[in-house]
Amino acid sequence: MSENHGRDDYHDPTRGLGGAAPARSALTLRLVLAGIGLVSCVVAAVVLAVAGGPVVVVVVFAVLAVVALVDIVVVVRRKRRGEPG
Repeated sequence: MSENHGRDDYHDPTRGLGGAAPARSALTLRLVLAGIGLVSCVVAAVVLAVAGGPVVVVVVFAVLAVVALVDIVVVVRRKRRGEPG
């Protein structure tokens, strides 16, 4: 496998310039934060729906929960593919 342990076709034209370390993706941190966001938004949407809160706010929390779920799916796919982070 290649030196960067990511995609085989990846090429960094600036590698080795300036002595800077290569940037790495923080996929695990992104996964944890998306999980926290998913749980928080679902709980908020359910609590507001049961308490009779404004429908618009409930829908906003539900949409944010779906966005967090999609982000979790994307991150898991990237981690299974072998990307570092």
